[in-house]
Amino acid sequence: MVCLNYEPEKKSRMQYLRFIIDNRRFLGFGFLLSFFFSFGTTPIIALFGGEIRAEYGLSHGDFGVLYSIANVVAAVGIVWFGRMIDQTDLRIYSVLVCGLLIASCLIMSWGSTIPFLLAALIGFRLAGPGLMNHTVGTSMARYFDAERGRALAITGIGSPVCETVAPIILVSLVVAIGWRETWMSVSIILAIILIPGTLWLLKGHGERHHRYLERLVDRESEVTPEGRQWSRSEVLRNPRFYLILPAVLAPPVIIAGLFFHQVHIVESKDWNLAWWAICMGGFAIARVGITLVSGPIIDRFGATRTLPFYIVPMVLALLVLAFIDHPVGALFFLVLGGASTGARIIAVNAIWAEIYGTTHLGAIRALVQGLIILAIALSPATMGWMLDLGVTVEAIALMCIGLLALAGFLFFVYLFVSRTPSDRPPGGETAVNR
Repeated sequence: MVCLNYEPEKKSRMQYLRFIIDNRRFLGFGFLLSFFFSFGTTPIIALFGGEIRAEYGLSHGDFGVLYSIANVVAAVGIVWFGRMIDQTDLRIYSVLVCGLLIASCLIMSWGSTIPFLLAALIGFRLAGPGLMNHTVGTSMARYFDAERGRALAITGIGSPVCETVAPIILVSLVVAIGWRETWMSVSIILAIILIPGTLWLLKGHGERHHRYLERLVDRESEVTPEGRQWSRSEVLRNPRFYLILPAVLAPPVIIAGLFFHQVHIVESKDWNLAWWAICMGGFAIARVGITLVSGPIIDRFGATRTLPFYIVPMVLALLVLAFIDHPVGALFFLVLGGASTGARIIAVNAIWAEIYGTTHLGAIRALVQGLIILAIALSPATMGWMLDLGVTVEAIALMCIGLLALAGFLFFVYLFVSRTPSDRPPGGETAVNR
């Protein structure tokens, strides 16, 4: 039987491949930072939790408090330092951010007191999922227009790839040479690969930035809402921003809280921890697959239209967690959660440029990224208190579904009110970041 859609699908794949070839260096830069920022994420840091607690004499609660403090400080730092990407050469900004991650690895490797540990944790959270992630999302959304979704999708797979392969390597190194020596080794590898690789991949970026500025001048003269370039202070005064925000914050908060208490989930469901670890591979595979598929969809339909749909697989995942105790439930929960996460990251990275423009995109994304990390810092503690009070995992899952339903409702309210005349800042005044 002949597939009637073969030619369009083949053409689409060829366009995807051509896009990668034509922009291989800049996409390689995004993938490189996306891959290595994972060394500052919770799954990687958690691998060393036992060694860190034993070395510093910390309880689980003590370490959790330190980690929450680090996240709060990092969230504030992202809002402050993240906006500088709008005024700083991308090459300089990227090298400084990568240097912060390397310095954090060094502090973790030789620091011997609690303040040094806290400094390392702050550096990890600020540099990794904070500023490096921010750099990738801002640069891809800023310098790509019609193919923004594809660029974010290709670079976005770096993080799940790292989180899949890095734990195996790191655990092996800890066994072979010790946990401090492992962090020293990581810092050396990053210094050798990350900074030189970033500078090489960004070779010729000045010309790319010049072309972007030329496009921006043309866009500033447009009278359409999409052509208006918003500043961060104007976004904060825009009521519609707060209709979008819950849909952006709720899913990562839920995933972070549940993953932080994953051992309790496994035990309460009477699942096998080894089986859970195997199913985590399904989370990574689903995340990568949906990420690559989401890019062209966003390019065609726009992030604003597609963003609400990533909530659907998350709701299904929570329904599985609430009502299925069979071990297959772990697989469905993680695969659906991975699919939602992959789609969410691409849509959220693209939506701010789509709605508010790219002139002050760094400042706007820094604000949102800081809010996400702050919310993630509070999520594990909140769910932990609920579990201590006797609230079941199933009840928490249903509460999370209610939170997602509210977030989805508010976003659809945004879609409805956005059909009315634009609420862009009056008078076309020059936007100034504050």
